[in-house]
Amino acid sequence: MDIEIKMDKAIEAMENKFLNIRAGRANPAMLNGISAEYYGTLTPIQSLANITVPEARQLMVKPFDKGALKDIERAINEANLGITPINNGEVIILTIPELTEDRRKEYVKMAKEIAEEAKIALRNIRQDANNTIKAEEHTEDEEKMLLEDVQETIVKYNKIVDEKLKEKEAELMSV
Repeated sequence: MDIEIKMDKAIEAMENKFLNIRAGRANPAMLNGISAEYYGTLTPIQSLANITVPEARQLMVKPFDKGALKDIERAINEANLGITPINNGEVIILTIPELTEDRRKEYVKMAKEIAEEAKIALRNIRQDANNTIKAEEHTEDEEKMLLEDVQETIVKYNKIVDEKLKEKEAELMSV
């Protein structure tokens, strides 16, 4: 069924947004979406450097070409991650600060907003599917059965959203 594919994409989009909410732990995905100027072209950092996690709260960015070091450092600074990159001439080290209780609560609130956006997307997909079913010619029983299938599907996906949100909240609130 094509609505499940759309709903999977909505869940995937929510998970990708969750990756941008950091839990005080280093995660290479924190640098997703950051591009550096490299020979006149904006290039994703992942394409310019090896990103590793040497410690729980540290990211190490080792460029394939040392000439790109300054550009990568500038791009990370401009991304406003709230982390100051340290350039030692070989690699860039990002130390993720501990999160305060208030900051953790703020991140949980952001996660809830992202989950709510996902649920709205799911409801919109359900509405489109219901409208399509009603527009097509079906017997009354068939139509009722199809609408119930769509409702069961959205209930299943809403549970997935709730579970992923609980996981993210637990991750954010654990010290």
